[in-house]
Amino acid sequence: MTKVYLRSPERRDGKEFVAATKASEAMHRPWVFPAQDLRGYYDYLERIQDSRQEGFFVCRVSDDRIVGVVNLNEIVRGAFQSAYVGYWGVAEFAGQGLMKEGLARVVDRAFKVMALHRLEANVQPGNQASIGLVSGLGFRKEGFSPKYLSIGGEWRDHERWAILREEWGGVDEVVGS
Repeated sequence: MTKVYLRSPERRDGKEFVAATKASEAMHRPWVFPAQDLRGYYDYLERIQDSRQEGFFVCRVSDDRIVGVVNLNEIVRGAFQSAYVGYWGVAEFAGQGLMKEGLARVVDRAFKVMALHRLEANVQPGNQASIGLVSGLGFRKEGFSPKYLSIGGEWRDHERWAILREEWGGVDEVVGS
């Protein structure tokens, strides 16, 4: 049974987005620092208009509430056909499998609709929930990158997790839709 669907972020979502990020701050830190005001949200909307970015809201079918965000960043075409995956969930909905289904739907879209070949997720080593999410979807650990990304103003170590199109079994295999 489908619990979530994907949709594009819109300007009208600003208040819900900001409320969700503020309410989820304790869960997000130090892993991710999403915008916590409307100006930051509008900057995010502008950023995902770039052809190298794609943003998705994961929304609950039962009431259309935003339960998380998934971004495909630095989409490279040509011989690479690859993107980096970033994501975060709303604390109120944690532990319900909604982000697993939402991220699976984005992976499915990336491979089947966007025709990408490879997705990479970079996860801080201590973020066990995020590691469980990507490994549960079939991403494999490829390596370790010291001080790889600046998160919250600090250079942080990351594990590199990736999946190829030919390794992906499809959203139905992962979430049983």
